[in-house]
Amino acid sequence: MGTMTALKPVPSSPSTDIERRCAATGMRMTEQRRVIARVLAEASDHPDVEELYRRCVAIDDKISISTVYRTVKLFEDAGIIERHDFREGRARYEQMRDSHHDHLINLRDGTVIEFTSEAIEKLQTEVARKLGFRLVDHRLELYCVPLDEDKT
Repeated sequence: MGTMTALKPVPSSPSTDIERRCAATGMRMTEQRRVIARVLAEASDHPDVEELYRRCVAIDDKISISTVYRTVKLFEDAGIIERHDFREGRARYEQMRDSHHDHLINLRDGTVIEFTSEAIEKLQTEVARKLGFRLVDHRLELYCVPLDEDKT
């Protein structure tokens, strides 16, 4: 069987990857957008807009929730962050990564674990080829409950 790797968050540098990607698109970076970009870049837990807002207000109490909503939409439209709908009725966000990864969602507490699996990647390509297609992109989300719940 192939190897599977859980990914760890990458520590952010003084200028985050999100800020660099914004600059590359020519986006004007206000101080509030910079705060939102940094909070997103430092997040390892796929926060929703309300959680982003809570973290941003702790840094700059003048940021409004509507500014966070608008900025998240702007970053998403520019392909700088990715939106996920993990069956909870709320969108959650993470910065775009250069390397592909999949998600395992714990349905009990909402924890999201990022992972990579060579075996799964190969299998998806193989399935597409057998059906007459070339795989160009995919998204895999595994919805799970902890194993210890099966013992009750």
